[in-house]
Amino acid sequence: MIAIGLAILGAIIGGLTARKRGGNRKDIAQYATGYGFAFLIVGMIATVLLDRALSL
Repeated sequence: MIAIGLAILGAIIGGLTARKRGGNRKDIAQYATGYGFAFLIVGMIATVLLDRALSL
């Protein structure tokens, strides 16, 4: 759940960043995808660390 939430948050942030910089639809899609993947990786790492911390 953490990873999915962060991926969606990253896509939103990426899309807004591209729009703020004056990008067209392809730029917005590319930024949303890039930020989404980056936040997804962070979310997956956070999920693994949280799972390991709670299982001790």
